[in-house]
Amino acid sequence: MKTLTLLRHAKSGWDDPVARDFDRPLNPKGKRAAVAMGRHLRGLSLAFDHVVASPAQRVIETIGEFEGGFGTRLEPAWDRRAYLASPATLLDIIRETPADTARLLLVGHNPGLEELVLLLVADAADGLRDQVEEKYPTASVAEIAFAVQDWADVAPGTGRLERFIRPRDIDPALGPGE
Repeated sequence: MKTLTLLRHAKSGWDDPVARDFDRPLNPKGKRAAVAMGRHLRGLSLAFDHVVASPAQRVIETIGEFEGGFGTRLEPAWDRRAYLASPATLLDIIRETPADTARLLLVGHNPGLEELVLLLVADAADGLRDQVEEKYPTASVAEIAFAVQDWADVAPGTGRLERFIRPRDIDPALGPGE
């Protein structure tokens, strides 16, 4: 059994004058959401054997704030391919994960993460996939389980969406709007 957790970066600051999208930092609400999500996942006793992340500034800051709530350093492997990646590229990254990794955390961007969930998870009666399809907000987490022994065997439609957690689910003040 393999478990993939997808964390979308927290809300970034569009009013910060940066030359490149890659360099955009988090805004204050994004920082609060990342800490809250880390705290919430710690409360669920989640752990990760391996972390892969986009090296974009907003992902770096999301991980830093998340660690503050989670209480553990993540020590990600920074992978430039994860920056604004397509679902196919993200799936390549997942399939390259060492087989001895049971729990992988992938931190990146939309629309790739949302589309990856929709690719990997078949429709289910519980409605979680529908929530992802409706919107995968910043700082949200999706956890997908796979009945495989090796990450190389992860295939479209074979995952089971175990949970989908949005910041507003744990603190309504972190929902849409300011």
